[in-house]
Amino acid sequence: MDGRGRRVAITGYGVVAPCGIGKSAYWQGLLGPGITDRKITTIEGWDPLPWFASPKDARRADRVEQFALAAAAEAFDHAGRPAVPDERIATIFASGIGGLHTLEEQVQIRLEKGERRVSPFLIPMLMANASGAAISMRYGLKGPNETIVTACAASSHAIGYAARLISWGMCDAAVTGGSEACITPTAIAGFANMTALSSTGVSKPFDAGRDGFVMGEGAAVLVLEEYESAIGRGATIVGEILGAASNADAHHITAPAPGGVGAVRCMRSALADAGLGADDIRQINAHGTSTPLNDAAEAEAVSIVFADSMPPMTSTKGVTGHALGAAGALEAAAALLSIEHRLIPPTANTTDVPSEFPIDLVTVVARSWEPGPVMSNNFGFGGHNGTVIIGPPR
Repeated sequence: MDGRGRRVAITGYGVVAPCGIGKSAYWQGLLGPGITDRKITTIEGWDPLPWFASPKDARRADRVEQFALAAAAEAFDHAGRPAVPDERIATIFASGIGGLHTLEEQVQIRLEKGERRVSPFLIPMLMANASGAAISMRYGLKGPNETIVTACAASSHAIGYAARLISWGMCDAAVTGGSEACITPTAIAGFANMTALSSTGVSKPFDAGRDGFVMGEGAAVLVLEEYESAIGRGATIVGEILGAASNADAHHITAPAPGGVGAVRCMRSALADAGLGADDIRQINAHGTSTPLNDAAEAEAVSIVFADSMPPMTSTKGVTGHALGAAGALEAAAALLSIEHRLIPPTANTTDVPSEFPIDLVTVVARSWEPGPVMSNNFGFGGHNGTVIIGPPR
C-alpha cells in the first residue's frame, strides 16, 4: 500500500450470508435471483452448533458472534495459520450495531419477569467488540484487537486499517472483516419508520424504481499477511490489498453529501494510496444500497472520478440485502470470487438505470472480465466513507 510500506496478501476468507454459507455457496447465490417481496433477508434455519464445542457455548454467543466465528473458521481452513508469532497477528473486526438480538430479548425479559431474570451474559453478548474478541480468543491471536463501529462503512474501514498495520510493520498478519445480525422487530420498525427500507420489498440498486434497501445479515472474514511471509510459508495468495481510504462527509447523520463529494475524495484517496490511476481500476463493487439518495450520490461520484475510464460496476445487495456493518467484508469476498471466476456478478433486479447515471452497471447476466484491481465502496450513516482496492494475485 502507498508504495512505501510492505505488500499485503490475502491468503484466505470465509463467508456466511443469506444467499449462501461458505464461499462456494455464496458465489452461486451472487449469480442467482435477487430479493423480491420481502423487507428483510435472513440466514434461514441457522444452526451454530458446528462451530461451537457445546450447545451451552453457542447459547452464550449472540447471533452476530456466531456468524463471525463460522466465517473465521472457513477463512482459517482456507488460509492455514500465518507463520508468525501470535503477538504479531492482529484482529481488526467490525460491526455496525453488535448483539442487538440479545439486547432486545433481555429488555423484554426484564419488562415481563423483572431485573433478576436478566442474563448475566447480557453485556458480553451485546457489546460490539464481542465478535473480534471471540475470534482472538479462539485462535490465540495476541496482536492488536480492535473493533471498528462506523455503521455501513465499518468493514471497509476494518480491512483498510488491518492492511495498514501490516504495511507499516506494526504486525505481520491480521484477521479482519465484519459481522452483523440485527434483524429484530425494533430495528425493522426503526429502519422502516425512517423510510430506509424498501416499501415494495425489492432491492434494485441504481434502478429508476428503487425505493429503499432490504435489510440483511451475515459475516465475512479475511486473513491478511505480509506478502513475502505468506510466500515463504507456501500459502496460496488469492488477492492483495492495494490501497484503502477513509473520510467523512461532515454533512448529515443519514443523508450523503450532495453530489457525492465525500465519496469522490475517498475514492481518489484510495487510488493515491494504491499508487493507481482511475484508468487502472477494472471493476467497482458499489455500495449501491437501493436507496434513492445514496445511489444517486454514488453514481455521480463514480462518474466524476472515472469520467474518462468508466469501469464496469456492480452492486451485490440485490442478492445479499444490506448487511450494514458486514457489507464491506461481504463485498470484499465478492470481489475475490469475481477475480477467481473471472465473472462480474450482475446487479440483481435492476433493469432500468436512469440516463442521468453515466455508469457502466452490470445487469441481468454476469459479465466476463480480465481480472484487475477492484474498487469496493461503502458509505455509512454519520457520513462515514470507506474505499478498499483489491487486486488479483501476481
